[in-house]
Amino acid sequence: MVSFQNFVVSLHEIHLPRVKTRTFVNNVVKILLPLAFGGAILYWMYRDFDFKTVDDILLHGMDWTWMLLSFPFGILAQMFRGWRWRQTLEPIGERARMSTAVHSIFLSYAASLVVPRIGEFTRCGVLKRYDGVSFAKALGTVVTERAIDMLLMAVVCVLTLVWQMGVFSTFFERTGTSMDSILGKFSTTGYLVTAACGVAVLFMLHILLKKLSIYNKVRATFGGIWQGVMSLKSVKNIPLFLFYTIGIWVCYFLHYYLTFFCFDFTAGLGLECALVTFVVGSIAVIVPTPNGAGPWHFAVKTMLILYGVADNSALYFVLIVHSVQTLLVIALGIYSWGALAFTKKIIKS
Repeated sequence: MVSFQNFVVSLHEIHLPRVKTRTFVNNVVKILLPLAFGGAILYWMYRDFDFKTVDDILLHGMDWTWMLLSFPFGILAQMFRGWRWRQTLEPIGERARMSTAVHSIFLSYAASLVVPRIGEFTRCGVLKRYDGVSFAKALGTVVTERAIDMLLMAVVCVLTLVWQMGVFSTFFERTGTSMDSILGKFSTTGYLVTAACGVAVLFMLHILLKKLSIYNKVRATFGGIWQGVMSLKSVKNIPLFLFYTIGIWVCYFLHYYLTFFCFDFTAGLGLECALVTFVVGSIAVIVPTPNGAGPWHFAVKTMLILYGVADNSALYFVLIVHSVQTLLVIALGIYSWGALAFTKKIIKS
């Protein structure tokens, strides 16, 4: 007869492989699902596209000088991010070398091409391994950084929307819908009823979320982000921190904007179009696909068409620009991976 102890051990041995299998499947899904989603969007966009014509555009239909001029800004944006991150670590008693901080950023962006959002953990792991920085504390500052970037991006989005409202009005007109026709159908009572319904929906959602366990987790997460933002008052050089923060997004924009001058069909579109498409593209990359592949292409292409760019030309632009900039991210990641291999580790007692 099998003893109870042996029976428990047998159950454990059976359960353990299942747990490992489940973890393995979850990891595979996390990698394959974003790839499949981004790939599906790209396939839908380029299903009738003649890729043989891209060679002619690359060799004869674009000015590579402007593309090369955009590279320093793409590199500088990531360097600013590394330097700013080093600043946010100092008030919590953690010090990282400037070079290690920058290499961790380069490597994190490259890692996110394989598994979306893994870069945030990658850069914390690099600082932990080479400079002995606390992983938990580093991750906390990353959350704070992202909160600041989201706030700044939200301000830019609102300003851009107000500035270029005419573009969106044109879109409504082309689709046979205008804001005036929609609002004209509302009476005073209609506005009041709509407002009351909106308040009721928000109230019901609040009650529903409060009853769910996730409500407390979400509230705690936002509370932690707010505390992290407030802790920035301890940063030694606030003007430098603000310079890095603004510099990151200015460099990202210039890295993108200069590519407009690579092509005849985008060179004359102007700063307004570049800013609108940049903002829309920045929002699109929130969707977890490798470097925003798919959602970014669709969002930027759609907005370019609103500015009068032909459908095929818009497809050329998003395909070439995104591909080249992704190759730059890969090159920087490989460079940092090699550089870190020769970096001396700092072991803290």
